[in-house]
Amino acid sequence: MRQESDFLGPKDIPDNAYWGVHTARAVENFPITGHSVAHMPQLIRAYALVKKAAAHANLALGTITAPQADAISKACDDLAAGQLHDQFVVDVIQGGAGTSTNMNANEVIANRALEHLGLAKGRYDVIHPNDHVNASQSTNDSYPTAVKLATWFGIQELLAALAALRGAFQDKAVEFKDVLKIGRTQLQDAVPMTLGQEFNAFVSMIADDEKRLRESAPLVCEVNMGGTAIGTGLNAPVGYVDVVIPKLAEFSGVPVVKAADMIAATCDTGAFADISGILKRIAVKLSKISNDLRLLSSGPQAGVGDIQLPARQAGSSIMPGKVNPVIPEVMNQVCFEVIGNDVAITMATEAGQLQLNAFEPLMAWALHKSLQHLAHACHTLQVNCVEGIVANRRVLDERIASSVTLVTALNPLIGYERAAQIAKTAIASGKPIGVVAEELGVMSQAQMQQLLVADKLTMPGALTAA
Repeated sequence: MRQESDFLGPKDIPDNAYWGVHTARAVENFPITGHSVAHMPQLIRAYALVKKAAAHANLALGTITAPQADAISKACDDLAAGQLHDQFVVDVIQGGAGTSTNMNANEVIANRALEHLGLAKGRYDVIHPNDHVNASQSTNDSYPTAVKLATWFGIQELLAALAALRGAFQDKAVEFKDVLKIGRTQLQDAVPMTLGQEFNAFVSMIADDEKRLRESAPLVCEVNMGGTAIGTGLNAPVGYVDVVIPKLAEFSGVPVVKAADMIAATCDTGAFADISGILKRIAVKLSKISNDLRLLSSGPQAGVGDIQLPARQAGSSIMPGKVNPVIPEVMNQVCFEVIGNDVAITMATEAGQLQLNAFEPLMAWALHKSLQHLAHACHTLQVNCVEGIVANRRVLDERIASSVTLVTALNPLIGYERAAQIAKTAIASGKPIGVVAEELGVMSQAQMQQLLVADKLTMPGALTAA
């Protein structure tokens, strides 16, 4: 053990721990979720980049020495590369607007930097968590900046997952482009379409969401780094902002810029609410697509049965041979979670007071879950479901051949009333619509066959031209 002290008094710290007294107190204070910040690797990576940029800016302005800056920078590189993430032991939900996470980062970076200098952990006279690692910063600018970077990283991962899922649906749309089926409205038979058209609609829906998410990403690029406690810049040297933000952009690859109003940027978390709203939109649409996949694959004998999903696992502990649509089901559940996360983020955004929003840890955790879980769910839907979907061609062909919905296309030629009479009589009698039309004296079976060619009914104007 080693002993560290803060203004509350001394505390024993395990000698192999990179965290220190402030982290230890936070662990005691916030036994909430059982999930530590270690479960948010993107946030740790982002924090490392923030602290590295700060170290370089502080060196340039003479706030810290070259050996201190070099050691801190190396420690930050270690964290960005994925090392020591297990040392982030503070719970993701915490009071203090993220102060505990910031202190956890400061202590881990300080002690790792000391190791790079060949010194023991706790030699804070050489590199101090607050005086050196946290120089020219506060939680109130470093934490939201790190959360914004982490959100940017998460958005890029989700965009890649959405693009891959869209590609899988696109491949199926091409594969099914000539597979005729009956479209449905309000769960009732409507008019003919192709299965490819149905899947292409999924492609368009996802592409639209990608566009919206891509457009929203710049919202997290406006940062208040250098504003310190409330945005006035107190305790940061003159010129610090103009050095630290370009350095952060350089190290992270994220096009961050200085907020137009640093005080507003410190207390306003509207960007997180906006991003969450887009994620909710994506979730709602992906859930709708998953609902459709479950409906279209229902059966195999007593359901809709237009398509067959790949069998992924046994569906019942009692019913032999039963296979459930487990992959769309898990997507549905992730989408429900994202919608709930949006409510939490909305409430947390509203609850900010005066010059700071104390509830950013909840926003960070909720955004992390929404982005990560959606990306993972998109991947499993793509690989474990969409890529293996098969059209039930025999069933679809039989339905097209016997469907009275084809008569809808006759409306422009014979009028709604006579078309409805044909449909009603065909359903009641079980006779083909061509026979019924001839019996009612509307047109001959030969004329009907020439008009009602199902694949032409999926193209605008084809029947009228015929």
